[in-house]
Formats: sequence, structure tokens, C-alpha cells
Amino acid sequence: MSLPVDANANANVEQKVVQYENFINDVLRRDLQKVLEQRDLVYEKISQYLQLKNTIQSLQESGSQQLKTDVDLGCNFYVQAEVEDSSRIFVAVGYGFFVEMNHDEALRFIEKKTNQLTAFTEQLTKDSAKIKANIRMVLEGLRELQGLTDLPDSRGRDVL
Repeated sequence: MSLPVDANANANVEQKVVQYENFINDVLRRDLQKVLEQRDLVYEKISQYLQLKNTIQSLQESGSQQLKTDVDLGCNFYVQAEVEDSSRIFVAVGYGFFVEMNHDEALRFIEKKTNQLTAFTEQLTKDSAKIKANIRMVLEGLRELQGLTDLPDSRGRDVL
């Protein structure tokens, strides 16, 4: 004896709903998390470059070539260090390479690098928005498949 047509159709709809839910959870949400984590790492790099820029500007304003600082050896163990001549510094340029630069060269490099990284974060933000839109679209498809009515958009608060 075979299942009635309505029961068979409901089974197909339920199977599709499960597939779409798995797609959202296994693919789209994972992709969104990766993009947001990558964007956070880029923001951290920008922060480090801006911190270096502020340090260089402070050195230029003070006019002193001598510098006393704390150096992180790892695991939050710090050692006091004294730099005799801070007119030339080593700047991380990427892929584990460091280049020796004077202050003006370093400031120009930092400006270009932060502009490049900012453009990259904007692209990552656009990518995350696209992924969020895809999630929303699939959720709307699920709602339509299940025959649910549109829920009221409750983003704003009632004032009165």
C-alpha cells in the first residue's frame, strides 16, 4: 500500500527543509564566520601599523635618538631594552620579511599599507554582507516551503 499523495509531498518538503537548513549551518554560516575572522585579523594588523606610526611620530617630536622600551619575549614576559640609535627601524612588510627604514620611509610605507589593508577590509565587509543576504534568502525560501506567513519585521521598537 502506498502513501497518499499529500503525505509523500510533505515528506519531500521536509527533506528539502532539512537540506536547506544543513546548507545554511554547514556552508553559509561557516563561510560567514571565516570572513569575519579574517576581517578581524586585518583590523588587528591595521591597529599595529597605526600604533607603530604613533610611536615613530613621538620619536620624531621628541628629537631623541635614544629609546627605552619593554620587549615582549613571549607569553607576556617583558624585558627592558635600550636602543642607542632609533633613527632606523625594522618594519614588517609581510610574509615574515622585515625591511630597515628611516622614519620618513616607514611613515610612507605605513600609510600605503594601511590604505591597502583598509580596502581589503571593505571587500571582506561586502563579502560578509553577501553571505548574510544569501542566508536571508535561503531562510525566506524555507519559510515559503513550509507555508509560513511572513513574520512582522520587529527591528524597531514601539515608542508609544
